[in-house]
Amino acid sequence: MDWSEMLFQGWSGILRTAIVGTLAYVALVVALRTSGKRTLAKLNAFDLVVTVALGSTLATILLSKNVALAEGVTALVLLIALQYGVTVLSVRSTSFARIVRSEPTLLLRDGETLPRAMKRARVTEAELETIVRTEGQRDPETVAAVILESDGSFSVIAGPEAVRGNGSGGLPSSRSRV
Repeated sequence: MDWSEMLFQGWSGILRTAIVGTLAYVALVVALRTSGKRTLAKLNAFDLVVTVALGSTLATILLSKNVALAEGVTALVLLIALQYGVTVLSVRSTSFARIVRSEPTLLLRDGETLPRAMKRARVTEAELETIVRTEGQRDPETVAAVILESDGSFSVIAGPEAVRGNGSGGLPSSRSRV
């Protein structure tokens, strides 16, 4: 095993990475700005997949000598175009939207857990208690609702007792990923 080759294979590889990386980054930024903010919003599973795929594709363009810049940029633009198409179809067709988006799931109502919903969502009572505490509530009994949103985040809506204490007015507090 040649240690020097593992650490440094010459300036041509570094130069290629710098040039291709800069151009791929510029192309990605232009494509994202053109497609709009919604492209990187993680509102459902498909959004997350596209975000991860864009990062993976950019990394492949940067590090793989087998992927030409034109091919990599084509892949980036294709992913963004597919995401754009899915979101446009979701807005125009409720049937399509139901296929690609999951509905939010109510896990707790008025301090009472909903066991069947929690089981389907694969959320334990201990995890629910952690979510509630993370949002500044003492225990689930002081909470009006906990909702597992379609993007995997949780919304905690304070109950009447908690509202008096924190002034949130019953609005969902900040979101937490679990």
